Amino acid sequence: MAASTSSLPTEQPYSAESRPSLDTLVAHLLAAKRSLSCVEHVYRANDIVNKTRQALEGHTVTAARTVFLHNGSIAQAALLDHVLDHTRSIARDGGSEFQKVIGALDAAEAKLQQTLNQLRATKVESSLRPDGEPSKSLVDFVDESGVAGLLSTIKESIDASGDARRVYGESNAALEDDISEVRRLLITDDNRERPTDANNSLQSPVPDILQVMEEHAQEMADNLESLVKHFDICVTAIKHTEGGGAAAQQITNDLPEGVAMDFTTTDMPLEPMSEEERAEMLEILEKDANEVEEVVMDIRDRSAEMERNYERVELYTEQLAEVHDRKTRAISLMEAICERLPNYITQSHIFLLRWDEEKAKIADNMEELESLREFYDGFLTAYDNLIIEIGRRKTTEMRMKKVVQDSIAKMDKLYEEDLAERDAFRHEQGDFLPVDIWPGLMMPPQ
Repeated sequence: MAASTSSLPTEQPYSAESRPSLDTLVAHLLAAKRSLSCVEHVYRANDIVNKTRQALEGHTVTAARTVFLHNGSIAQAALLDHVLDHTRSIARDGGSEFQKVIGALDAAEAKLQQTLNQLRATKVESSLRPDGEPSKSLVDFVDESGVAGLLSTIKESIDASGDARRVYGESNAALEDDISEVRRLLITDDNRERPTDANNSLQSPVPDILQVMEEHAQEMADNLESLVKHFDICVTAIKHTEGGGAAAQQITNDLPEGVAMDFTTTDMPLEPMSEEERAEMLEILEKDANEVEEVVMDIRDRSAEMERNYERVELYTEQLAEVHDRKTRAISLMEAICERLPNYITQSHIFLLRWDEEKAKIADNMEELESLREFYDGFLTAYDNLIIEIGRRKTTEMRMKKVVQDSIAKMDKLYEEDLAERDAFRHEQGDFLPVDIWPGLMMPPQ
């Protein structure tokens, strides 16, 4: 507005006939008075600037603390991740070994059951058992309770191993839940302006916003000063117009709150003003009157933009406080986790000890199980060989009987031949030999 600068000379001052009337001047004064109501926007702008400065100071402290907490929490989180990876590795390796043991046990038990089924299917030859005895299979000659007891012992070890894995799994799950919560607190889950980096103060939008606000506040203050000067010129113009003193007094009695102007000298004589000065003043007044609405709109627009920017400042303040709170809670949670960390590590040692112990028991029992299977396989083979041996013995016995029979036939023939020879000897020589010369002379063949 022209009123914000020094008055410029006019080449064509108002003539007496073209000068604005008192009513026109009063209308300009009323419009100027209304324009002064935007003083509240100027005061509000100043208040916003002050609050933004204070917020920026607080941001600097909070951001520094947040960065410190963030850097410290990252180091601790890395340590917790290392511990979690270690416990997961133990659980994974233990689970893999457990599955291998279960697989080997299932295979061994299947082989044993197969052997037992063969024993059940193999019937004992009835000729080998006493008459009247019920039919039996080879499995009737083994103690299956030993197998059941051995399998029960192995199952107990398997159950104990499963319980150890379950307890250790619960411990790992609790640790993983704790660390997941830490990660949730440390990781920003959106793209809003949040102070998560070490150089976050450079990322804050507030310094740039404050600079814009200060420029707006200064422009608004300059515009208000122009409006005040314009109002003052309107008052002066009316006072230098015939009959305008009372109107000026009435209008200036109730100015908007916050506008400080001294009109106590209204009843005092006016300083003399030349026609040229008055004409120049009226020209400036008329020109400024046409710009009043534009200046008011500019103040309101700047005020609205400052309010929007201040909302961004408040939002950033909330976000900064939220991030700081998250970092603080993350640190507190990690401190609590660190207190529980020895227990998590102890659970790892307990699991390894129990698993090694049960694994050794299972291995011993599986060896015994395999020994039983080999013994039962040997039983099957021995029974097959027994059948072969029985057949061999029967064959030999038959051969022996045949030899005996052949020998008896030969002996009978020899006996008959010997008897005939003896009889022939007695007939030929018996008359010449005394009977008592040899006791065996008359005896039959032996």
